[in-house]
Amino acid sequence: MDMADLGAVWLTLKLASVVTVLLLLIGTPIAWWLARTRSRLKGVIGAVVALPLVLPPTVLGFYLLLVLGPQGWGGQLTEALGLGLLPFTFPGLVVASVFYSMPFVVQPIQNAFEAIGERPLEVAATLRASPWSAFWSVAVPLARPGFLSGAILGFAHTVGEFGVVLMIGGNIPDKTRVISVQIYDHVEALEYAQAHWLAGGMLVFSFVVLLALYSLKQRGKGEAR
Repeated sequence: MDMADLGAVWLTLKLASVVTVLLLLIGTPIAWWLARTRSRLKGVIGAVVALPLVLPPTVLGFYLLLVLGPQGWGGQLTEALGLGLLPFTFPGLVVASVFYSMPFVVQPIQNAFEAIGERPLEVAATLRASPWSAFWSVAVPLARPGFLSGAILGFAHTVGEFGVVLMIGGNIPDKTRVISVQIYDHVEALEYAQAHWLAGGMLVFSFVVLLALYSLKQRGKGEAR
């Protein structure tokens, strides 16, 4: 691999790490609300969160480009805050990736919260634990497998993104060119040997991720017994 390939690998790992941390911070309260609420809006919010699962990534990227562009309300807001425009920048990639990988983090955590049931929280309440204390001392530890699955899936999904990052970030070396875009460039240039190195690495990475998830599920089933 040359320096351009290594730069794309580093940028991709940096992007995936930042996005995973942000998704855990943003997705946890959303997952908790979806798991606990009886609001009529639960279906609407759940559908919005899950939308990237069925929406073509280029569609999401296109609308994010409009919203974050100079004529969009998001772009006008970031310019008013002195942040400039986000399209074709690393922060723009982060924003797009957070939206696109949201369901891969929220849904495993939501499922883990729902699996806890009411009983542990009721017991915590009888011991005079506040809702905040019960959340951190009871719900979060019991939902740990969901957090691990969400973090792994969110990281892996961000690493493998193509359509969204290409639409919102373009193809700027060392700024927005991630692994998937670098592979595309190699194939376009008929540089199949270089493409093989990156594509093969992605294949091994994907297999390891799936193996880790299956091992995590099997361990969870074993502990449940």
